[in-house]
Amino acid sequence: MQRLYDFLRRHPTGVDTFWAVLLLGFTSLWITSDYSGVQLIAAAFFTVGLCLVIALRRKAPVKMLLLTAAIGVGQLIFAIPANSGDFAMFVITYTVASSPSTPRWASRCALAGALVGPSLSLLRVTRDFDGRPVWEMLFFTGLLTVPFVLAWVLGDSVRTRRAYWAQLEEKAARLEKEREAQSQIAVAAERARIARELHDVVAHNVSVMVVQADGAAYVLDAAPDQTRQALETISGTGRQALAEMRRLLGVLRTGEQPESGEYVPQPGVEQLAELIDQVRGAGLPVDFRVEGEPRPLPSSVELTAYRIVQEALTNTRKHGGPDVGATVRLSYKADELDLLVEDDGRGAQHELYEEGGADGLGHGLIGMRERVGMVGGSLEAGPRPGGGFRIGAVLPLKPAR
Repeated sequence: MQRLYDFLRRHPTGVDTFWAVLLLGFTSLWITSDYSGVQLIAAAFFTVGLCLVIALRRKAPVKMLLLTAAIGVGQLIFAIPANSGDFAMFVITYTVASSPSTPRWASRCALAGALVGPSLSLLRVTRDFDGRPVWEMLFFTGLLTVPFVLAWVLGDSVRTRRAYWAQLEEKAARLEKEREAQSQIAVAAERARIARELHDVVAHNVSVMVVQADGAAYVLDAAPDQTRQALETISGTGRQALAEMRRLLGVLRTGEQPESGEYVPQPGVEQLAELIDQVRGAGLPVDFRVEGEPRPLPSSVELTAYRIVQEALTNTRKHGGPDVGATVRLSYKADELDLLVEDDGRGAQHELYEEGGADGLGHGLIGMRERVGMVGGSLEAGPRPGGGFRIGAVLPLKPAR
């Protein structure tokens, strides 16, 4: 039964043609018994036309409406009374009113025909109204008109409902696309954030480990104590890098907890002193100063400040040359946090600060700009007067939550 129903839904014109043939058979029996001569020929012609309206009502509703109007005028001219073939007029009125694809003017024309057509047919064909009360004429006129008007009202209601459901489907599809777009944006943002974190963690800690390893290899035989100290620094730095990477990779897992029960907290300005000590231990003299009254900051600002200092000092070790020194200044102000990192080395290559910070090996300054932009701040990076390199950042402060 379901297969038959699906077949009928896939072939609506075939179903309409079946009903048209059935209507043609019934109407032919009626016209051959009641008409003759020219009126029989006209009635037969109109019957075929009305059956064609039934067959093609869904494929060409507007054209079939116009054909129905022409047949109706022809029936008035030849004084053909209402018959079973006029059922097609009832059907096309409903079809035009209910189809969302038909223009509104066609629906209004169908309504006008439903109001006027039955009355004109009754007045043209019926000749024995003389002497009858007016209410009887009105009753018969209404009896013929009301079904056509109800067909139009039902069709228009179906049209409204279909349009409503179409809008709901369109809105649901649009919301689904928006959700997909937002999900893609969120995924891209998360990937960029993880990439920045990995760059900062790996670049800084591995840089410290390489410097210490080179130093240990250089004094391996001459100064065993310094070699042992360098190896301890390498070990501590490696453990710190592993802890930070474990915290970072933890955000990618769902339903998993590390053995300790907690991930390592994100670094902030309070950990800057430890970072400076680590850099000093790697052989880079750093002057660290804090101005203003320290106070709790938003976690995003704290992480941004820490990563900027970390990346800036890493770049100093990479590009500053021998005997380079650095200065880090952290200034608390009323509504912003000022951060300045500068060195007295030989500076960086031109493309490092003019072309966004990509040096072919990393994206340090690009990551800095992205981090600062995410908290609504500003970043300036470039050569320092008198030699060296300077990075300045202004981070707006919001009430810590």
